Amino acid sequence: MKICIVGAGAIGGWFAAHLGHRVASEVQLSALARGATLAALREHGLRMDSNGERIHVPITASDRPEDLGPQDLIVIAVKGPALAAVAPAVKAMLAPHTRVLVAMNGVPWWFFDGLGGPCEGLQLESVDPGGFVAAAIPSHQVIGCVVHASCAVPEPGLVRHVMGMGLIIGAPEGGRPEHIDQLAALLSRAGFNATVSERIQKDIWYKLWGNMTMNPISALTGATCDRILDDELVRGFVTAVMREAAAIGAHIGCPVDQTPEERHEMTRKLGAFKTSMLQDAEAGRPLELAALVGSVREIGQHIALATPHTDAMLGLTRLMAQTRGLA
Repeated sequence: MKICIVGAGAIGGWFAAHLGHRVASEVQLSALARGATLAALREHGLRMDSNGERIHVPITASDRPEDLGPQDLIVIAVKGPALAAVAPAVKAMLAPHTRVLVAMNGVPWWFFDGLGGPCEGLQLESVDPGGFVAAAIPSHQVIGCVVHASCAVPEPGLVRHVMGMGLIIGAPEGGRPEHIDQLAALLSRAGFNATVSERIQKDIWYKLWGNMTMNPISALTGATCDRILDDELVRGFVTAVMREAAAIGAHIGCPVDQTPEERHEMTRKLGAFKTSMLQDAEAGRPLELAALVGSVREIGQHIALATPHTDAMLGLTRLMAQTRGLA
């Protein structure tokens, strides 16, 4: 199987390392990369530190999709702000049979294709302005993916796996198509804890509900998750945002079967955890606010549900990003 990783950073590199290490005989692995990452992959291959072990995986890397050719599976693992830029390259590697596994945070551009309900077919301008990505990557070739793992990139081409091996995958249209089960089996052989969801949008919304607050607030304050929850006033604000997102989820067919307080207890177990958005802010990288927060506000507007706390969080974090050159 020809597999191309688009975005060989923390999560993309984690995918590539396990695929290239555990099922190397089953896959022909490549990466679409640029700059320092491309140079590192060409010189050293992909490296990953996990549980005290250094994994080294040779990988074909290029910044030209035509060098890599049509793929069987493309894994998109870029941050939201980079999606529009890589969409033409993904399109160039599509064949009629190609599947595109979207391993990204937040609400994806294809979220309402096949979900039904009051937002069926809604194109989110906050996520995909002008429908540019949707035109390049047909939703019938997409596989949704929720990642439950934490990784970092100490230097280009080197991934540090911190915790978690969870993957939930599913088709936008729902159900359990054969190709989804086949991919889950491959991912399981590669060492991932891969499960199949028959309604992947619900799993995406549940993860969003849990991290759409911690990410922006950590970036805004510089605080780890434990400090955010230890502050009574900030914790109350987080709870209010989560209630708004839960109300929207219930309205669009993605109910959350948990209270904010129950989720806080889960988050507390992570300890002094740095969110990915805090890591991005500290590294001077653009923040993926649109898919994580802007999308929730836009959906609320579409179904006439007010989101005052979400709006405040978005406005404050967006302004911080603009003043610090992270927008």
